[in-house]
Amino acid sequence: MGGKRYPRAIKEWPEGERPRERLLKHGPQQLTTAELLGILCRTGVRGQSAVDLGRELLQTFGGLRGLSAADAHDLRAVKGLGSAKIAELQAALELGRRSLSEAKQIKGKVESSEDVHAFLLPEMRDLKKEVFRVLLLNGQNEIVDVRTASEGSLTESPVYPREIMQMANRHHAAALIVAHNHPSGNPKPSATDKTITEELVFAGKIMRVKVLDHVIIGDDRYFSFADAGLIAEYERAYDRRRGVRHD
Repeated sequence: MGGKRYPRAIKEWPEGERPRERLLKHGPQQLTTAELLGILCRTGVRGQSAVDLGRELLQTFGGLRGLSAADAHDLRAVKGLGSAKIAELQAALELGRRSLSEAKQIKGKVESSEDVHAFLLPEMRDLKKEVFRVLLLNGQNEIVDVRTASEGSLTESPVYPREIMQMANRHHAAALIVAHNHPSGNPKPSATDKTITEELVFAGKIMRVKVLDHVIIGDDRYFSFADAGLIAEYERAYDRRRGVRHD
């Protein structure tokens, strides 16, 4: 008899081929990404196994990174994904991001913009809206806390230097580094970014909280105000206004 064979449900597969059983016996490293997603999805839809659904998700969103950036509305467009499956997928993907962030956590002092970029990239690179983070540091430039100052839209996130300085004082921070993402992927600072950074440096001078840097996270790229010499430039501008001479 000819014709295309219909796909069978995973529970009807030979036990040695079932993803869950193979994972438990041989470890998750032995499974394909589609099979791991299939375990999360648990069931497929008519004519499509859970693993097939995993493959469709990877194809639809261009791989795990695209899937990780997808929101609930995007996922609901995929046949076979209800609220429960979407919640489980998003929870698993968020755990993956947090695990990567923990692996990148800075040990000891913050020594460069590269440290900050490596620390924040996993959780900030694929955000669909601008989010402004504040790294609060002690006198040895060690991170004592990371706070979210604001969450905005696709193109901007409202930031108020006074509130950031109040946050630093509440946590007894001696210095801070601010960072935000550009959902466009281009980390080039806008005029607004420059104005906010200058205001933060001025406020830090007044409150005696050192603003070490402002890092803009893009798509595997970043911009550092400190590396570009702008933090030092703003500090000199403040001193000139105060009549402080630099010989």
